[in-house]
Amino acid sequence: MDVKDFQKDFFEEVKSTAAVDGEGSSAAFVSITAGYLINAEVLPDFTPAFYVGTGRRNRKLRVDGYVLDDFDYTMTLIIADYTGDLNRDVLTKTTAGQLFDRLKYFIEEALDNKYLKDIDISTSPADLVDLIRVNKNRIRKYRLLLITDGFISGRINSIPAKNIGDIPVECQIWDVDRIFRVCFSDIGRQNIEIDFKAFTPDGIPCIEASSANTDDYKSYLCIIPGSTLADVYDHYGSQLLEGNVRSFLSTKVAVNKKIRETILKIPDKFFAYNNGVAATAMDLIIESSEKGKYITYAKDFQIINGGQTTASLSNARHKDSVDLTPIFVQMKLTEIDSNPDRAGDLIRNISRSSNSQNKVSDADFFSTHPFHVRMEQISRRLFAPAVGGAQYETKWFYERARGQYFQAQMRMKKLDKKKFVTQHPKKQVIAKTDLAKVRNTWNGLPQLVSKGAQTNFMKFADIIDEDWANSDTKYNEKYFKESVALIILFKHTETLVTHQPWYEQGYRANIVTYSIALLRKLIKEQFPGCELDLALIWNRQEVPDVVTSALTVITKTVFLTITDPARETLNVTQWCKRDTCWSTVKACDISLNENIQKALIAKDEIKSAEKEAKSDQKVASDLEAQKKVISAGVSFWKQVNDFSIKKRLLSPESIKAMRYALQMPNTILSPYQSQKLLELLERAESEGFQYIEENREIVSN
Repeated sequence: MDVKDFQKDFFEEVKSTAAVDGEGSSAAFVSITAGYLINAEVLPDFTPAFYVGTGRRNRKLRVDGYVLDDFDYTMTLIIADYTGDLNRDVLTKTTAGQLFDRLKYFIEEALDNKYLKDIDISTSPADLVDLIRVNKNRIRKYRLLLITDGFISGRINSIPAKNIGDIPVECQIWDVDRIFRVCFSDIGRQNIEIDFKAFTPDGIPCIEASSANTDDYKSYLCIIPGSTLADVYDHYGSQLLEGNVRSFLSTKVAVNKKIRETILKIPDKFFAYNNGVAATAMDLIIESSEKGKYITYAKDFQIINGGQTTASLSNARHKDSVDLTPIFVQMKLTEIDSNPDRAGDLIRNISRSSNSQNKVSDADFFSTHPFHVRMEQISRRLFAPAVGGAQYETKWFYERARGQYFQAQMRMKKLDKKKFVTQHPKKQVIAKTDLAKVRNTWNGLPQLVSKGAQTNFMKFADIIDEDWANSDTKYNEKYFKESVALIILFKHTETLVTHQPWYEQGYRANIVTYSIALLRKLIKEQFPGCELDLALIWNRQEVPDVVTSALTVITKTVFLTITDPARETLNVTQWCKRDTCWSTVKACDISLNENIQKALIAKDEIKSAEKEAKSDQKVASDLEAQKKVISAGVSFWKQVNDFSIKKRLLSPESIKAMRYALQMPNTILSPYQSQKLLELLERAESEGFQYIEENREIVSN
């Protein structure tokens, strides 16, 4: 697949989404593109907020959506340039400048309380105005994103932007080519390329740790001025932080009190007291001079440990007006192999090890969690029932890693790609954030879902991580089918809301999550011992009419409740994030029609099915464990054994299992023994074990 193929698929996705949702092609384009940018970690989240108006001196105003990054307080506003024409003209610098001006004018008008009075107080644009005004002293940077369904002119190198007051403004254009390159690249995120000479004259002084280097990486010990680290962070924001670390820190206190105290009171001792920063990068440029070696350029620079140090330095300068000149920070910078597969694993492992002191759980590295792997495996083998008279079955494609769906097609021939898309329709791709959204909603947490994709996903990861440790068999084929059923229910409710006469083009995401959570609560209360039959939705691949009728009533009630003028918080979006909002919605007096019983199932039947599914999963897990042990081979397990003896990791049970493994294929290991070996392997890898091919030494920490 090349960029032209992607553009055609992109256009078809926009058209089909617009036809189903009924919100218009431009709105569908914005929503889909925002989803891509969230997956690529360009955006932490997204809230649609369409507004067109006129300000002072007849200035044209427009905005299509926004997000405020609570970690680095970057306010991102999005505007769309959508035509729906594959053969449209390229986007010129003049047109781009005009569109950016409309976003900038909107911000300026929002900051002036005399204007924008024509916005209805219970709409998304009003929430945006409120958010800008409330956070005007916190916002560090305005980032203006122009997304277009075409290509930019080759003459556009950069878009200069004037500050809004004292706040810097950054303009970015995301055309089809850039979306394709970033969102569906092998690394699945936007590369950060830093010219360190732009921040400090010589670059970053460094010493190569040559004795620690391998074929996969080189390590450097550096001293980076505190002001330079803060400058780099201010420029690139939270994208500078490795994804898992950013997700972890976003749920914690961003600025450590002890670090701040050191900055304020004894800055000259900061280097001695602080643990420093660990970072990774590719393609370093190192220049030598009489003074020593300096790193002047780094590609894909990511801070994998030291996020609180970095944020604290920046915050101290902004909030406390601290002079960072006396402060220096030690930095370990690892230049990794540019091969995407090896690089990804290495970054995750370095990040996991570097953050072990901060109690970052496996949930914070959820992309490699076995839950993810199992969902992916089930999705690749499980066929969904054929619907609509189709003579073939399809699959729901679970994306364990970003861009898997498109990457799977990139090297396919035209006929193979057609077969793949027929079997795996684009509308049946499941993003992990979507799974987290529907599951947390079903668990009665719509206020958490309303806090945004990243926050909700991390909470979901915590829940899964804890449950998985207790028993992983509940996450089986039945769980996957029910998850798909919930996704179908969600999409159906989104479409239902869009076509209601009371819908005012705002808060659809909040209405949907609250309505589905309320539906389950009402079923439990009014039909004790029953649940919504998710297996029925899976088998039909659609929502029964009796459920649609119930949701028609519920969604309207939810809308009126969350936008009630008597609500505790003026900003509806912020109101929906509060526990009190959920308590208010739960108190709604709604009686479900008796007909809904046609779509319910007794809990006893559910428990029986769950017991059977767990049993099936245990058999599958046992077979998978045996398969992994056998396929690894005797040579592999000999190295594990030698390493484990050296590190004293062997238990009586693992010693017995290892004895059988070293006698393969003359012996057969039981499922229990296989599981014990895999547990031993996990412990060994956490201690630094790496399998090395024959005739090479084992590498250990």
